[in-house]
Amino acid sequence: MARKPANDNPLAPVTLAVGQEDLLLDRAVQEVVAAARAADSDTDVRDLTPDQLQPGTLAELTSPSLFAERKVVVVRNAQDLSADTIKDVKAYFGAPVEEITLVLLHAGGAKGKGLLDAARKAGAREVACPKMTKPADRLAFVRAEFRTSGRSATAEACQALVDAIGSDLRELASAVTQLAADVEGTIDEAVVGRYYTGRAEASSFTVADRAVEGRAAEALEALRWSLATGVAPVMITSALAQGVRAIGKLSSARGGRPADLARELGMPPWKIDRVRQQMRGWTPDGVAVALQAVAEADAGVKGGGDDPEYALEKAVVVIARAARARGAVR
Repeated sequence: MARKPANDNPLAPVTLAVGQEDLLLDRAVQEVVAAARAADSDTDVRDLTPDQLQPGTLAELTSPSLFAERKVVVVRNAQDLSADTIKDVKAYFGAPVEEITLVLLHAGGAKGKGLLDAARKAGAREVACPKMTKPADRLAFVRAEFRTSGRSATAEACQALVDAIGSDLRELASAVTQLAADVEGTIDEAVVGRYYTGRAEASSFTVADRAVEGRAAEALEALRWSLATGVAPVMITSALAQGVRAIGKLSSARGGRPADLARELGMPPWKIDRVRQQMRGWTPDGVAVALQAVAEADAGVKGGGDDPEYALEKAVVVIARAARARGAVR
């Protein structure tokens, strides 16, 4: 999990998020933005890639405003900034602007190390976001996720979840959220077993991805494999619902950069790019039909039908057809 100093303040003038774990980097940004908007609901957030932060851009973004508005400036992949822009950023460290929070996301390697060292020397708040390559780190992450959700899970349950899901932190976090929402009382190994034991490469998210892309045959194959290897039907309906809702949200949103849409829709930028690829061929009517199919499948797998597998297969077929409403080429 992301590590922070004991006297942590998300509204410090400069926050340095260091590492290559995308989920933790996104959360580091979200924490700063949430704190800023708690202080001022009109906080302006600018999320920039290295090519968007040219020499002089930072000075423009941090120049004093007549309205003294609070602002968060996020710079992703700061290790890739040009030499001239790095000079601007280093100069800013010496005279940060009140009411502005600068968030630098840095991979932490040798590239751009001078910027990293300068930020640390200037006293930047630092959040460590390393890749979790060790099982013990992922286990600690799962335990922390359950604590954050206010739920109790046994040590055996946490270990079983890590064993079943693997190394993908986003899926581990999603699994904890799902279990916390669906299960009452202490979450134990038996509960995790019912949901995840035997989980194969074809996960519930694979089923959903293939379905919303209009690939009915592949989605059905993934569905049958998932069910055969122990994935809980309720997890598949949840993934289908998330996939269709993401299509609906993005199709009705204003155009713009992934970072802007991510803030508007509450999705990480990487997901915006994926959903943009998946939404070709979808229509508003198709989204409505697909959501109805998901609702019926959800009722079917929760006791409203005699055959949960058939309910899921029917939903997958309806969703895949809806994805091809405009005749998209697959």
